[in-house]
Amino acid sequence: MNKSIHESKEICNRLRENNLMSAISEYALGYIMSILITAFSCGYRGKTVDIARNSDRHRTSISRFLRYEEWDDSALEETMRKLVIDIIYGESRKSGMPILFIVDDTISSKTNPSSKASHPIEAASFHFSHLKKKQDYGHQAVSVMLSCNGITLNYAIVMYDKSVSKIDIVKQLAQNLPSAPNPSYLLCDSWYVCGKLMDVFATKGFYTVGALKSNRVLYPYGEKVNVSGFAKTLSRIALFHVVTVKGRKYYVYRYEGKLNDIEKAVVLICYPVSAFGQEKALRSFICTNTDLASDEEILNLYAVRWEIEVYFRDCKNKLALNKYQIRSANGIKRFWLITSLAYLLACLESPSFDFSEGYASLSQTICVERFSFIFDFVKNGGEKSALLAMVA
Repeated sequence: MNKSIHESKEICNRLRENNLMSAISEYALGYIMSILITAFSCGYRGKTVDIARNSDRHRTSISRFLRYEEWDDSALEETMRKLVIDIIYGESRKSGMPILFIVDDTISSKTNPSSKASHPIEAASFHFSHLKKKQDYGHQAVSVMLSCNGITLNYAIVMYDKSVSKIDIVKQLAQNLPSAPNPSYLLCDSWYVCGKLMDVFATKGFYTVGALKSNRVLYPYGEKVNVSGFAKTLSRIALFHVVTVKGRKYYVYRYEGKLNDIEKAVVLICYPVSAFGQEKALRSFICTNTDLASDEEILNLYAVRWEIEVYFRDCKNKLALNKYQIRSANGIKRFWLITSLAYLLACLESPSFDFSEGYASLSQTICVERFSFIFDFVKNGGEKSALLAMVA
């Protein structure tokens, strides 16, 4: 039986089994436990008032804990990253499959404060949202997932505050990785496809598969031309071949040669079969591993990048990544860290490392633990008033 209704024996066991407990002080554990229990409860909005309902601590204490209380959040972050590396790299060694380093960014939208606001939320600014096709106010998170042989786990989430470029953030994460045991891949959108980033990944045994902007310069036949301009010269369907990816058919032309700041790579110029030659339908992709003979294999690799979009959706819908109301930048970073811990625990709870399955399992377990605590409390002669005081 749990000592308190605000504890979860199951979560403690999962933290201990994965060597995460060693990175959490006894003082911090009570607060982190309250946040995790709330994250796996119905109606979670990421607000301290929600967390206080599942804690014996006041919401102002929870806010102080996130903002500036002294606890080693960096130790927890490093322990989580080491755990993910051990699982993914271990799977690569066992299966011989490549490791996929998936990177992307997302915006947690916030209300633009009035110029008269005395205490505006820290570190928020305007970022261009590709989803909304306009500038969006809030916090931008650069996130990384590691994947191998169907196992995909969240590895890092870093606040982009414009003091350090997104490219440099990812470079730092890459430099801290062990070398890949098998030829592996960086999967990214066009924002992260640049020579200096790909060079860092190459030293760790990672090729790059990414999207290309239509203005990237190629050198077919020694002539300088951008992707969209070159695509216009490929007006005959006969120059393309059909590739099927995730059940959808595309016309694909394969270019192999030089790009600006890249000596040699494969570029795939693609149109959906139903929209051949339409400029708005044009998509292009790069692969620095020129030994990959199959265009279908390149495109299927890139399709795995979608996993991080699902991760963003799950974190926003289930773990309140876009609903929190925390003012301090340090508090937000710590909140993101504990959100990442919740996501990782849910994945580890599932035999197939499926977040939704693990989330449902932990939610049900916590609910059962609460009913069991109430039953045992009453059975052992506990007073109703004492029980109500715990949950008030």
